[in-house]
Amino acid sequence: MKWTMLLLAGALMSGQAFADSTENAQDPWEGFNRKVFVFNDTLDTYALKPVAKGYRAVTPDPVEDGISRMFSNLGEIVNVLNDVLQGKFSQAGNDTGRFLVNTTVGLVGFFDVAKDFGMPKSDGEDFGQTLGVWGVNDGPYVVLPLLGPSTLRDAPARFVDHLVNPVNEIDDIPTRNTIYGVDVVSTRADLLKAEELIKGDKYSFIRDVYLQRREYLLNDGDVEDDFGEYGE
Repeated sequence: MKWTMLLLAGALMSGQAFADSTENAQDPWEGFNRKVFVFNDTLDTYALKPVAKGYRAVTPDPVEDGISRMFSNLGEIVNVLNDVLQGKFSQAGNDTGRFLVNTTVGLVGFFDVAKDFGMPKSDGEDFGQTLGVWGVNDGPYVVLPLLGPSTLRDAPARFVDHLVNPVNEIDDIPTRNTIYGVDVVSTRADLLKAEELIKGDKYSFIRDVYLQRREYLLNDGDVEDDFGEYGE
């Protein structure tokens, strides 16, 4: 759920998505997907979103931002693995440096000190993108219960990324689950403003955002849409 929400937030906030531009051929299971979407959306509306609003209301902005950066710092481990698998060794060095500097000097990532040392944060890599680089087609769009938007390629790939997450190394189960819970709530809180940009049919809009964002990431920003090429 975390990575899906981050992808949607990134696309919504950066203007890289254009609703209603995705062909229905990419969504052959739309009937099933819409049912799962309604389930997920209902659960979010009555459970996760209210908790995220409460979290944002009681947490000072500097603390909230710091916690978000801490979880982003943990994600550098996944980035590095997939950088290497994709042959992006320069980016792997950058992301490794970011993790080491922010984990130490940046107090486990609470502060993004690495960017001041000339190591900017990348858009991130995951195993779904790695499979895409290896030539695996994304396949049909699918909405997963609780996890949200995905594709036939990305769905199983996210479990590979999950196994690499260093939080899994925490032996105490309640502590590990608490960290995962805070991560989900923190990510959902980050999305509160972004979701205000959603227009028209919510299902179609989120589908198109997800698919276009995934294309953008897979091609490292070098993609084309109906309005011409965008990205670098």
